Order: sequence, then structure tokens, then C-alpha cells
Amino acid sequence: MLRAALLSGSRFNVGNFCKTLPLALLVCVTFMQPGLAQEKEKLWRTLTVSGRGMEAIPTTLSLVNLGVEIQGKTAQEVQQEAARRSTAVVALLKNRNVEKLQTTGIRLNPVYSYTNNVQRITGYAASNTVSFRIATEKAGPLLDEAVKAGATQINGISFVATDEAIAAAQKQALKEATQDAQAQAQAVFSSLGLTSKEVVSIQVNGASAPPPLPVLYRAESAKLAQADASTPVIGGEQQVEASVTLQISY
Repeated sequence: MLRAALLSGSRFNVGNFCKTLPLALLVCVTFMQPGLAQEKEKLWRTLTVSGRGMEAIPTTLSLVNLGVEIQGKTAQEVQQEAARRSTAVVALLKNRNVEKLQTTGIRLNPVYSYTNNVQRITGYAASNTVSFRIATEKAGPLLDEAVKAGATQINGISFVATDEAIAAAQKQALKEATQDAQAQAQAVFSSLGLTSKEVVSIQVNGASAPPPLPVLYRAESAKLAQADASTPVIGGEQQVEASVTLQISY
């Protein structure tokens, strides 16, 4: 009898527990649902806008590519003459404290002629090219000096701002892009009679300066040697752009 009573009591307790369990879950769900609903509402009621900023800064540095090209009868002859002239040009550039001086090309190729559809080697051509960076105001006189030292080709010039100027312009462009995005959002909210609450997410899409575009400039030593005045080199402006995307709740 005692055992039956104990079993009966156990069944009673389990039954009561099973009856109270759904109520406890209901209370838990009731307390959790408002929080989840608020989070979903925050995600649903958002406006996404992208703003752009742009800064124009003066280019004060010139990126120059020049070299020596020699033609002759034998490979050894042209290679030695190209090396001699290139050594003189590089020595001049180092003496003028140019920046980022590096070799960009070394070539030695046969020169062919065609007679009655027959190909034969008539000589060789050797070339050595270098690139460097210098203040634009000093580029013109240096080009003239390089030609006198032995350079036979000026293959191209491009212009760029200093690293410090680009970094400062990037920060300003980011600031302008953020302000532009905020102004767009405010215009939308105002037209719809809505009130912005908070910025939910921020995405910086980019803040960079495009690579400098080369100027179509090519000259040969013979033409520069005939000029009395210094070669004019004039820089321009460089654009630094930034884009920022904001997600704003309302």
C-alpha cells in the first residue's frame, strides 16, 4: 500500500509539473518576443545611402622615364656604348638626388634588313631605360642635363602629389563623403516626414588616388640639343576620391 501511495504521489507530481511547464514556456516566450521584435524592426526600418567626396590637389612631383638607345655593327660595340652612356646618366641622376631611381629595361636586339625576301642581320640595337621621381620644378633642367650626359630618349612623364598631400586629401574626401551621405539621408527623411534615429552600419568603400596618367611626351637627344631654352615641364592636379555608405534607422 505504501509503495502504491508513493507511486501515486510520483505520478501526481509529474502531472503537476507537466501542467505548469507550458505556462512557464509561455511566460518565457512572452518576455522574449518584444526584444526580438524590436531587433527585427530596427533592421527593417533602415535607409541606406552612399555619399561621395572628392579633393583636387596639385601635383608637385614628376615621374620620368628616360634611357639610352645605341645602334651599331656588333653586339659588343652597342652594348658597351649603351653601358657607358647609361652609367653617366645614372651618375648624374644620383648626384641630383632624384627619388625612386630604378632600372626599367635592358635590351639587346639584332637589326634585320630584307633584300629579295631574304632576311639578314645588319647590326644590333641596345637600350637601357631608367625611371625616377623629382620635383616638377626641377624636371625640365634635369632632362636637358641628362641628354648632355648621354640620354637619347625621354619616353614619358607623369605627375603625382606627395604622399603626405595624398594622405591628407584622403581624410578630407572621407569626411566629405560622410557629410554627403548624411545630407542625402536627411533630405529623404524630411520629405517623408520621418525622423532618423541612429547609424546602424558604416561602410567605407574606398579612399584612394588614381594612378598618375602618363603625359604623351617623347623626345630625342638631337631635337633637345638644338633647343636653346630649358625643356618646360608643367604639372597639374590629382583627384582623390572617397565613398562611404551609411545605414540609418528611423
